Amino acid sequence: MTLDGSRQVILAAVMQGYDNTSYGDAFADVYDEWYGDISDVEATVAALATLAAAAGGLPIVELGVGTGRLAFPLAERVQPTLVIGIDSSPAMLHRLAAKHAEEHADSALQTILGDMIDDLPDGPLGVVFIAFNTFFNIGSAARQADCMRSVAQRLGPNGCLVIEAMVPEDPPRTGSLVDVKSLANDRVILSVARYDGVQQTAEGQFIEFTESGGVRLRPWSIRYAPPTELDQMAASAGLRCAERWETFAGEPFTDDSARHVSVYRLA
Repeated sequence: MTLDGSRQVILAAVMQGYDNTSYGDAFADVYDEWYGDISDVEATVAALATLAAAAGGLPIVELGVGTGRLAFPLAERVQPTLVIGIDSSPAMLHRLAAKHAEEHADSALQTILGDMIDDLPDGPLGVVFIAFNTFFNIGSAARQADCMRSVAQRLGPNGCLVIEAMVPEDPPRTGSLVDVKSLANDRVILSVARYDGVQQTAEGQFIEFTESGGVRLRPWSIRYAPPTELDQMAASAGLRCAERWETFAGEPFTDDSARHVSVYRLA
């Protein structure tokens, strides 16, 4: 369904005020339910643990740690190597803390409430990783480049930056879309999105209508980039793409791959 002009104006008004805490604060209560199985946790943890061992046991940092979907099993796998999770959303870290107390009391995972660019811990770091499109939550190409530079400045000699992300459509999607995410007798969740192929942006809302709770808005916004552009950013930061797979399980990346896992090392 294509939105007419008046509805596009409404969507634009809704997205005003979006900042780097908006996504986490809006999705924290449903993140594990909606996205807990979005990727292969076991394969991801195994690959990251191998990279961490090659980096000499230096600290591992997850940017956009969320509720700890990956960080908890990783911390338990690589101990005593320190794992640090950074997130700008208090709501996400509140959920993580509750899981820490209830399910992962022995985990040495540490967290930082802060920005994934300006609040990185001091180096040297062994592995810095950003899972499942989280890098695209950084809203501009300039800030994405800043993130790579900030990481590069802190990596140890054998350290690496790992980015897991989608490969954007070619040609890129442009326009607006309304779709039904979920439909039940007491609940409807609509997905409303707008795409700008020139600016390489996509933004939208999951709009939840419930009989008992009224309306709940869950906004999201990304600035995406193809692997070639990420490689250019990395080169400007003093990094090179050392490996690229389709998934953390190690499937070869091809021209038909819809996703990639890119491992960047100091040039």
